Amino acid sequence: MQDVPHFIFGILGNAFALFLFLAPTITFKRIIKNKTTEEFSGVPYVMTLLNCLLSAWYGLPFVSKNNLLVSTINGTGAAIEIVYVLLFLIFAPNKVRAKIGGLFAAVLTVFAVVALVSVFALHGNTRKLFCGIAATVFSIIMYASPLSIMRLVIKTKSVEFMPFFLSLFVFLCGTSWFVFGLLGGDPFIAIPNGFGCGLGVMQLILYFIYRNHDGGEDNEKGGNAEKESAMEMGSQKKPRQGGNHINGNDGPRAAGPPTAMNGSQDEQV
Repeated sequence: MQDVPHFIFGILGNAFALFLFLAPTITFKRIIKNKTTEEFSGVPYVMTLLNCLLSAWYGLPFVSKNNLLVSTINGTGAAIEIVYVLLFLIFAPNKVRAKIGGLFAAVLTVFAVVALVSVFALHGNTRKLFCGIAATVFSIIMYASPLSIMRLVIKTKSVEFMPFFLSLFVFLCGTSWFVFGLLGGDPFIAIPNGFGCGLGVMQLILYFIYRNHDGGEDNEKGGNAEKESAMEMGSQKKPRQGGNHINGNDGPRAAGPPTAMNGSQDEQV
């Protein structure tokens, strides 16, 4: 009987996570149209790629049992993130391209090391422990990335950069994978996604506190670019400040599946 609800929550987690992985398409439509990455950061996409790769690896049957649904969504997420990274590299200025390209190579190297060590040097529970810790650490880091957006909401008293439905899907995704981890008795899935579920609750609470606040006249001048990019959690443009005017935020980028929130939101390349 446990297998049925375990499977159902895994499917739900896949669906919610896929929506979150596809959220950045709004930003990349803008990048392709303008043929430039402007001030958008490529770091979140590269780091999310590492998170997806590690989580997909952890979900493979020879690493951990009954977690194939973890591998399917994170494998899909990794493919999507690779497309994002390649598009970013195509349209980025030379200096930024070199930096993101170097980070991309480093991420692939880290994943290769983890994979090779786990295959050739470790076995059984030791392999699961090693891969699980690696995936969990990056999942928690990713899930923590919306903290800067939450801080911005409190500071500006405006939820312009924290869309309700995105926050809702972050909560639903984290909750689905948290329950999936509990039902499967897997702390490496339950712990980071329990953390993500809690952050999702905090985002929703903030939304209902500040939903009727306009954030002041200055915040209403953020422009269409910021409103478009607010559909993402984690890849930020560099904030420009003039008086109390805070804009240029690429908004919150959502978390992935038993992975986590994609990227450091304060990172600017």
